[in-house]
Amino acid sequence: VAHSTTESVLFCNIHNNVFYSCTKRLLTSSCFSMRKCCRNIIISKESCHFFCDICGAENVTALCVFYGQKHSREMAAARKVAAYYGVRLLEQDIAGIMSYSNCSLLAASSEAIEHKSYAQQLAEHGEGTVATYVPFRNGLLISAAAAIAISLGADAICYGAHADDAAGRAYPDCTPEFYAAMDTAIYEGSGKLCHLEAPLLNKNKAQIVELGLNLGAPYQYTWSCYEGGDRPCGECGTCIDRANAFKANGVDDPAL
Repeated sequence: VAHSTTESVLFCNIHNNVFYSCTKRLLTSSCFSMRKCCRNIIISKESCHFFCDICGAENVTALCVFYGQKHSREMAAARKVAAYYGVRLLEQDIAGIMSYSNCSLLAASSEAIEHKSYAQQLAEHGEGTVATYVPFRNGLLISAAAAIAISLGADAICYGAHADDAAGRAYPDCTPEFYAAMDTAIYEGSGKLCHLEAPLLNKNKAQIVELGLNLGAPYQYTWSCYEGGDRPCGECGTCIDRANAFKANGVDDPAL
């Protein structure tokens, strides 16, 4: 999701905790325009193999970030997805930065995770952040990704913000306004060496699931639930959204 045929890619998954990067040395003039490509092919963890095909798995690096969440299932899922595609996985811990927050997603929080759909939460509480909004999480992850991207020689960062999370400003760090601001900050702050892309920005989860199904994504290895049990709870906001996305596509969720 870069700006020219020679630029490289850093990718973040739908939960913004897995990043993939392609180094520019493999994106030669024989590759089609990545600017044109990113308008036609949606890049998510569901289509990570697209980068492996274009760049070669040996030139793709994954970054998984622990930010103090209540469970490690996302981390375990990231390892499985990275292993499935045969890419290197880096892991970082930024939990200390989140230690001042009482967000219900965090292990130190005194709040329980709401078992309601996002639509219901917004209807009850009005527009604005929901209880599972982790303060500026995407800003932190994207900033960390920018530092790593520059260090690895990558020229673009891709993160998985999508339309459902931006709705009602439930997660303001998934909105078009946030994306545009961070894109500018990264471009200027990197000495105009790095860009931010958000190819899922105008897609909802049902559309993302459809793309992943068409690309043969390993959904059986992915995790969305906010709770950390052996199986998804089926009741938290993200479980409800995921179930509805698969239902809209007329298929069972292979992770269940």
